[in-house]
Amino acid sequence: MTQIDTLNDILQARYSCRAFRPDPVPDTDLARIVEAARQVPSWCNAQPWQVEITRGAATDRLRAALTQTATAGTPPAPDLDWPTTYTGDYAERRRTCGFQLYDAVGIEKSDRAGRTAQMLRNYAFFDAPHVAIIHSPAELGPYGAMDTGGFVTAFTLAATALGVATIPQAAIAAYAPLLRDHLDIGQDRLILCAISLGYADTDAPANSFRTHRAETADIIRWHDA
Repeated sequence: MTQIDTLNDILQARYSCRAFRPDPVPDTDLARIVEAARQVPSWCNAQPWQVEITRGAATDRLRAALTQTATAGTPPAPDLDWPTTYTGDYAERRRTCGFQLYDAVGIEKSDRAGRTAQMLRNYAFFDAPHVAIIHSPAELGPYGAMDTGGFVTAFTLAATALGVATIPQAAIAAYAPLLRDHLDIGQDRLILCAISLGYADTDAPANSFRTHRAETADIIRWHDA
């Protein structure tokens, strides 16, 4: 097997896990994930990423605070503006992913209460024993955030290679002020996203579906002259 075969296997094995077992991941494996992810490239080798990883009671405190805040209907206050709209293929992919999830867990498309309850599972980290909060320097702006996106991807792949499931979550960054208070993150940092992680509950219906990817030919535009 070649290196590209191995990489493709890991890429295809990774998925967004929406139901976790409570077993904690050993600190040594959490450190190995970050050790691998830190190898990604960045503009001028700035390496802007930082990560806060919760364990035990810290995870439970943050889970409870976020769930209470979201359930109360607190207006989002993300550091980065959210998309203004989804159109065309982007809207279709977003819609399809949502319907796949609702079908997997038995929620009717007309069941608004059920859909809301499933959405709120984000703030409980889908019962994961750990959550990683990812942030970058505000002074580096969108390029610092872009570089950190590479770190997020590498983090999820390294976790997959160790048998650790993940789900990157923009939803949690909606409550950046709460995250700052709980984790002592400075105002000079942009809170970008979270990654809930742990061991997958492989019997959970929420983990039974996989999303599709665009064909390679739909992504590349060749230029020869």
